[in-house]
Amino acid sequence: MIRRTFLTGLVLLLQPVVASAAELLPPNVPIEQAIDHYINAGLSEAKIKPAPLADDAALLRRLTLDLNGRIPTPGELDEYLTSKNPDKKIKLVDRLMASPAFVRHQALEFATLLQADTPGKKGMQGGGLRDYLQTAFSEKRSWDRIFRQIMLPDQNNPKEKGAGEFLKSRVKDLNRVTIDVSSLFFGVNISCAQCHDHPHVLDWKQDHFYGMKSFFARTYEKGGFVGERDQGVVKFIPNKGKEKVAKVMFLSGKVIEAPGSVEVPKEKTKRKDPPGKGPPAAPKFSLRAKLVELALEPEQREFFSRAIANRIWYRLYGRGLVMPLDQMHSANPASHPELLQWLARDVVEHGYDLRRLVRGLLLSNAYARSSRWEGEDVPQDKYFAVGQIRALTPMQMAVSLRLASSDPEKIPRSGPELEKYIENQERSAGRLAGMFVQPSDNFQVSVDEAMLFANNESLLKEVLTDSPGSLVGRLKQIAEPEKRAELAIRSVLNRPAQPDEVRTLADYLRRRQDRPAAGNQQMVWALLTSPEFRFSH
Repeated sequence: MIRRTFLTGLVLLLQPVVASAAELLPPNVPIEQAIDHYINAGLSEAKIKPAPLADDAALLRRLTLDLNGRIPTPGELDEYLTSKNPDKKIKLVDRLMASPAFVRHQALEFATLLQADTPGKKGMQGGGLRDYLQTAFSEKRSWDRIFRQIMLPDQNNPKEKGAGEFLKSRVKDLNRVTIDVSSLFFGVNISCAQCHDHPHVLDWKQDHFYGMKSFFARTYEKGGFVGERDQGVVKFIPNKGKEKVAKVMFLSGKVIEAPGSVEVPKEKTKRKDPPGKGPPAAPKFSLRAKLVELALEPEQREFFSRAIANRIWYRLYGRGLVMPLDQMHSANPASHPELLQWLARDVVEHGYDLRRLVRGLLLSNAYARSSRWEGEDVPQDKYFAVGQIRALTPMQMAVSLRLASSDPEKIPRSGPELEKYIENQERSAGRLAGMFVQPSDNFQVSVDEAMLFANNESLLKEVLTDSPGSLVGRLKQIAEPEKRAELAIRSVLNRPAQPDEVRTLADYLRRRQDRPAAGNQQMVWALLTSPEFRFSH
């Protein structure tokens, strides 16, 4: 838990749906109202009184980080705190979502998701895939369309070519393709069914793993492009019995008959055509196209719609309705099954519109709860009774460091000038982002990061310079220690300073009157390295 002062520094998924659509809230209920209905019902049943709503400053910071990938500027803070408009939260969300920074941030978030190899990797993810996603999000493409283009990229189309990076980076390991597609797009990790039927989950058999692998059995790479043959099968040795040819089977158990289901000679499987002639010709029958078709059929699309609803919920709320995210099966039901079912239905009925889903999730009271818990025992995360604390991603951290250490008088207040300023800060933040790791669940600041802030001269020079245009440079122009403390806290922590904070920091600055520049730098350094800055809360 982060104190608000610096000093204290799937039965429903896999079984036939028991409840009819009429037993859920009606489809025309706004997303945020549906969320609060189901979350509040769970809290009432568990006899839990939730935390109050976060104050305006905390909510502004949380929303700006989630939607634009950065902390708010001092001008944005002033405008939001002084506004008396009862709809200011809605207007804020809409303004942030209309910003070009929203597209850039969402593209980076999804690129990191789709190209992540291991938790804790440093830097930014994406490459060509990130470029594709930025184009896709700027054009407001739906999630089902993005999925289709990732599975079936038009590699002659500059706007889609980058989508092929997802498969191209994995095609040499079809087991990895199978596991990643099943986990990322359908919320099902079937890796444990690779060598035998899943030992703990009855839903998953070897037939499911090799059935899903069969959709990619004919996929290969040619000269930097992804191709697909007309023939090919997958063979495996079951728990008992002799080697057999896998059926082409979706996770739901639906089997298809695929033309060309014959074994391809090993030497032909390894062959690569010379580069420089463009992508291979499309096959007569595409198994990957069949996978997309099956995944979006009404009988099977619960996997696809629930997985994306759960993943976006996780990103914005700090915990999924199903955890772990890739363990959606009958032995691991959602914390709020009806809510997940309602959200999945809403996603489908509104054409897999991710913008609409994000907006609804952010406008709920459940999202806006304070991360402070004043009681004795903090309720389990699954109740969403208190706001979750989330570590900043490398790019969030990098851009926020640059903004926090800039002269607040030099940051534009609003409009196109602010948007251009933010974009320039992002462009300059890439090297800085590479110094931080992508946070995983239960993230803790590492010794490496602590040493980075203690010893990295390049980082310290960037955020603690007292040159014109920097926060430290502005502070040295202010005589009163109290006013310097107030400005530093407002710029770095994005909230008004508390009286006890001001007194303590002002006392420290007075003790450093022999070296005022160093005193200012130490104060800013302490704020930048505080948990309150490092986390979204």
